[in-house]
Amino acid sequence: MRILVTGGAGFIGSAYVRRLLDGAEPTLRPDRVTVLDSFTYAGTDGSLDPVRDDPRLHVVHGDVRDADLVDDIVTGHDVIVHLAAESHVDRSITGAAPFVTTNVVGTQTLLDAALRHGTRRFVHVSTDEVYGSIDHGSWPPSAPLDPSSPYSASKAAADLLTLAYHRTHGLDVVITRGANTYGPYQHPEKVIPLFVTNLLDGRPLPLYGDGGNVRDWLHVDDHCHGIVLAHQVGRPGGVYHLGGGTELANRDLTARLLDAFGAGWDRVTPVADRKGHDRRYSLDTTTSHRELGWAPTVDFDAGLAATIDWYRDNRAWWEPLAKA
Repeated sequence: MRILVTGGAGFIGSAYVRRLLDGAEPTLRPDRVTVLDSFTYAGTDGSLDPVRDDPRLHVVHGDVRDADLVDDIVTGHDVIVHLAAESHVDRSITGAAPFVTTNVVGTQTLLDAALRHGTRRFVHVSTDEVYGSIDHGSWPPSAPLDPSSPYSASKAAADLLTLAYHRTHGLDVVITRGANTYGPYQHPEKVIPLFVTNLLDGRPLPLYGDGGNVRDWLHVDDHCHGIVLAHQVGRPGGVYHLGGGTELANRDLTARLLDAFGAGWDRVTPVADRKGHDRRYSLDTTTSHRELGWAPTVDFDAGLAATIDWYRDNRAWWEPLAKA
């Protein structure tokens, strides 16, 4: 089996590639894994270093919006796992154009190529942010999309395009929508690595608003395993939620990180809240449990401690990104 992974040098994409090639997913042993990544600020070559010498890995520096390149690469691949995306909400607020072109046009370009070349399965990796905010309860996969930011709106558009290609053309697609994901090799603009690296370097922690925004936390290994299962046993046209089961207000997350470093609240600097900041996300994972046999396995406290240790031990990876 040949698998094309777009965005395979990014945070979740590189973790997925490493797991495929290092044997962490024993039920999926591809003959070839092709990474297509534009290596912007969020895609780093070093994220693939642990599997760099695997002869099954082929890395292509290119853009999902490049129709000729995508058409050439898709040929001969059985499965496309589409993770390439502009994903930082703050950046989308100050400049939405790259989010629309990469997340929407890039997805359409891939879908067209998959249709032309008879790709067996197209796995589109999305986000819980497409639903907007929920005060109580959890979203089922059938919930209407109600995005708040240009980022989440572009992902919602990509989701709808993907489902439209299934309904119109019969393309075999599945969609995963994941909760806030954390773990090693995550760019230090995201909240956990940002706060961890700031604590390591003695810098303040910029906490949005009142710190009451609630997020569900999912370890990247659990997220990647869910993507594998969706690829293997998900029903065509299915939407699967990957939630971590650990909901925390940002203030509570900050407290845990401060405790881990023996630091006090004097290290925290309140900053103006993000525009359109969703208050709470929560995914109903019943369908994923029932149809995929998936459930998160990494305990949040253990996963967070291991993530802190990774950033402490891998300055050479994150310091250039933090200074960029």
